[in-house]
Amino acid sequence: MKNKYLALFFLMLFQFGFSQVEKPIQGKVLCDDFPLQGIEVVNLVSEKTTITDIYGRFTILAKAEDMLVFISKNYEYKRLFLEKEFINTPNLIITLIRKPEELEEVVVTKISFPHIGFNQEYADNSTIEKAANHPKPIGVYDGTLVNSPDLMRIGGMILSLFKKEKDAPKKNTPKITFKDLAITTYDQDFFSKKLKLKLEETALFLDFCDADPKSKIIIENANPLSLMDFLFEKNVEFKNLPHIIN
Repeated sequence: MKNKYLALFFLMLFQFGFSQVEKPIQGKVLCDDFPLQGIEVVNLVSEKTTITDIYGRFTILAKAEDMLVFISKNYEYKRLFLEKEFINTPNLIITLIRKPEELEEVVVTKISFPHIGFNQEYADNSTIEKAANHPKPIGVYDGTLVNSPDLMRIGGMILSLFKKEKDAPKKNTPKITFKDLAITTYDQDFFSKKLKLKLEETALFLDFCDADPKSKIIIENANPLSLMDFLFEKNVEFKNLPHIIN
C-alpha cells in the first residue's frame, strides 16, 4: 500500500513539473477570417516575443498560466491567459478587432455670392465707383477721407473674433483612474490566479496602487507591460502589509 501511494505521488509530481515546462505554442491571428501579418505576440511572464508571418501564424514558448498579449497599431489590444487546455491545443485561433478609423478634420468654408443680400466687397467697390463718378471739387475740404479704410467695420470684425474665441466651449478631456485602467486591462482571473488576491482584496489592492504617485505615470503611458510590472511590484509590497481583510 505504501508503494502505491508513493507511485501516485511521483506521478502527480511529474505531471506538475511537466505543466511548468515551456513548450512551443502555435496559433493564427485573424480579423474577419483574414490572416494578419506583423502582429506582435508577447509572453508577459517570460517576456518572450514573436511576430506573425504573412499567413498570420506564430510560434512562442510558453507554459500553463502564462499571459499572452497581441499588440498592433491598427487593431484592438487582446490578452489570452493560457489555461492548461490551451497548452495542448494544436493551433490556437486568435481574433482581433480593427480599431475605428479617425476622420480627418473637415474645414467648412463660407462662400459669398455677389448681389445676393449684403456683400461687403460689393459695397466697397460701389463706394469707390460712386466716388469716382462724383468727384469732389478740388481744393475744397469737406471733412471726409477719400478711399480711407472703414475703421468702424474693421473694429467690429476684431471684436467679433474676440467674442467667438471667448464664447467657444472648452473641451473637457475625460480622465481615467488607475482602478479603471487596471480593471479594463485585466479580468478577475488575473488578480486571483497571477497576483493570488482574494476577491474582497482586489479593490483594496487597487486603492493601495492608486496612492503611489507612480500610478499617474502608468495612466499617462497606458503601456500594458509597464502596468503589469507595476502591479507585480505593488503586490509584493501589499503582501507585506498587515491585512485588514483576513
